[in-house]
Amino acid sequence: MTQTAPARHISRTTLYFFGALGGILFGYDLGVISGVLPFIGKLWALTSWDKGVITASLSVGAIVGALLSSRTNEALGRRRTIMVAAAIVIVGTLAATFSPTFALLVVSRLVIGLGIGLSSSTVPTYLSELAPARLRGAMGALNQIFIVLGILIAFLVSYWLGPISAWRWMFAGAIVPAVVLLLGLVFLPETPRWLVKNGQEAEARRVLASAHGSNVDLDEEIATINEVIRLDTEEKPRIRDLFSGFVRPMLVVALLLAIGQQFSGVNAINAYFPTMLIGLGFATQAALLSGVLLGVTKFLFTAWVVFVVDRWGRKPLLLIGNVIMVITLVAAGLVVLNVHDTGLRGILMLVMMVLYLVGYELGWGAVVWVMMSEVFPLKFRAAGMGVSSVVLWAATGIVSAVFPIISDPKSLGIGGSMFLFAGINVVLFVLTKWLVPETKGRSLEQIELDLRARQGVAAKG
Repeated sequence: MTQTAPARHISRTTLYFFGALGGILFGYDLGVISGVLPFIGKLWALTSWDKGVITASLSVGAIVGALLSSRTNEALGRRRTIMVAAAIVIVGTLAATFSPTFALLVVSRLVIGLGIGLSSSTVPTYLSELAPARLRGAMGALNQIFIVLGILIAFLVSYWLGPISAWRWMFAGAIVPAVVLLLGLVFLPETPRWLVKNGQEAEARRVLASAHGSNVDLDEEIATINEVIRLDTEEKPRIRDLFSGFVRPMLVVALLLAIGQQFSGVNAINAYFPTMLIGLGFATQAALLSGVLLGVTKFLFTAWVVFVVDRWGRKPLLLIGNVIMVITLVAAGLVVLNVHDTGLRGILMLVMMVLYLVGYELGWGAVVWVMMSEVFPLKFRAAGMGVSSVVLWAATGIVSAVFPIISDPKSLGIGGSMFLFAGINVVLFVLTKWLVPETKGRSLEQIELDLRARQGVAAKG
């Protein structure tokens, strides 16, 4: 039986801070490429295809990491999986920093992606299994705050190092959050659900008391967890079971959220906005500063979502976000096609993208990661998050690889690309309205037991 060190009595603030710090790894490595591309594009004479490859290579590595996350989550636990992810990111970042060629940089980004894939599919599970129901939405949104904080830090580092073209140091910045995360998790506990499942009930009680405070009914919490585990262990979990029975509707929801988050167009903006502005006539440093403004917007509105996600609910925020994104993307497309003054066009595009990111962070930024960790039964949670993360990263890779090609003036151009993403967001609005349930204010066990009941799956006693 896997053993875990006794839980330490630590503040919930510390617990959630280090649990969510994995989001900074995710965000920094997503955002830093936007500052690197203008420099290596000139240095190595990169084509649109090359830029797509080096940007998407992170996603390809993340797919592999997400595929491995299910087994590592079950075998090592959530905490140790995140620690392994941080160590992999450190190795990949060092390789990227000193890569002498385009090919080796792509390989280094693949390694970084492996760690990011493990982390991105595990951190939301770690947070959701530690947080009490009344705070779970906020704690899940905390992960997204750290993702956008990582993106903002990457934009700031890129702007600061831009005047000296120090793109290698831009990559090196990812080592800092990876080391802090690795060291911090040494002192944090495993989740109570994983501990109970692995026969460590006394340890789980200590973790619940530390994470939930003195008001928690430990006997009731442990009894509920044990009941769900009993139901789930009646048959061995298999990936294919995600596609059948009472689990399938929730898999559909999770995949819709995973694909929708990326096809909404956000990582085309995160990775390529400075490049887009340079293509529209902006100077490199001005374009990098514009990226900083986008990062500040993402951070502020994600932080605000923490205070409303458990009051407004998940689904309304998704729908509001879609409406804002459609309006601003259409407006951005019209600006590109109809405004010919370079300065005015750049400023209007910046305004539209700031407003676009307001909509994204209100809904599809924080809410997606919260809900993907909520909707799966305990038995399938690790597998479900793994599959969802694989699909999310595949969608990220597709958008990252394809956007430089479709936004080329010989193809759809930047304006046409904005219209395309607007159309996708209309479809997402309809599908969300139709398929996505509301999960606020309910424990993970309540969500699962209700799902079983609604699907006619009787609990065997």
